[in-house]
Amino acid sequence: MDSLITAAARALAAGDPLGALNRVALRDDAPALALRGIAMAQLGDLVRAKALVRSAARAFGPKEAVARARCVVAEAEIALVSRDLGWPAKALDAARATLEEHGDRMNAAHARHLEVRRLLLIGRLDEAERTLAELDPAAFPPASRAAHELVVAGIAMRRLRTKAARAALARAERAARHAGIPALTAEVESASLVLNTPAARLIASGEERLFLLEEVEALQASKALVVDACRHVVRDPRTVVSLARRPVLFALVRALGEAWPENVPRDILVLRAFGAKLADESH
Repeated sequence: MDSLITAAARALAAGDPLGALNRVALRDDAPALALRGIAMAQLGDLVRAKALVRSAARAFGPKEAVARARCVVAEAEIALVSRDLGWPAKALDAARATLEEHGDRMNAAHARHLEVRRLLLIGRLDEAERTLAELDPAAFPPASRAAHELVVAGIAMRRLRTKAARAALARAERAARHAGIPALTAEVESASLVLNTPAARLIASGEERLFLLEEVEALQASKALVVDACRHVVRDPRTVVSLARRPVLFALVRALGEAWPENVPRDILVLRAFGAKLADESH
């Protein structure tokens, strides 16, 4: 690897995509194409980034399996950032296996993190937790530790474990500060805002109030009977009943819950549940 490629790679690792491009912008060899693609991704031009990384993967020879695998991981990350969930997960898994086989543990771990983030986006929390548990962040460099803790925090937030989420974000903030990458620090700060921004709306006794995630967690742990309009379930501390396939019944329960302890007129229930303006014997 020549000195310009090495310098560009170091610039990218330090969060300096412009510095990387200054060194390789006019080159079309495979390593330069890969670095240009990653730099464009860091700058937000995801379409150009994807094209460059794909070109790099094609340019690497069949004997350069590790380099090709790294390109697959980079393309997967670009797809994830652009919320393109149609990219082949099997290709990422094969790339991870190649990286592990050749001793590139850091990039293999990065591939795992991408897999977990994809599972989070499609709502497969149990699988995401199992996959994350296979990683030991102790040996990771600071940037990778920060990424790991961000994933831990994301799972904790979705599980409504706000204390665990805050702890993970604090670890991510320390690791990001140690890494000295401004974009990573900004990502941690953005994730932290979720805990300090209203996440739900509570309607009780005809009144509305915005709830933080922490307050949602406390409400679900209380003795209250909660009608959850996000998941279409009715829950108390011991029981959860899904009404996702019973929309009429859920509409009735929701209307009654919003008005409790007051009653709801029959015509209002008919309107909420059936969309009918007038009630008849069929209701």
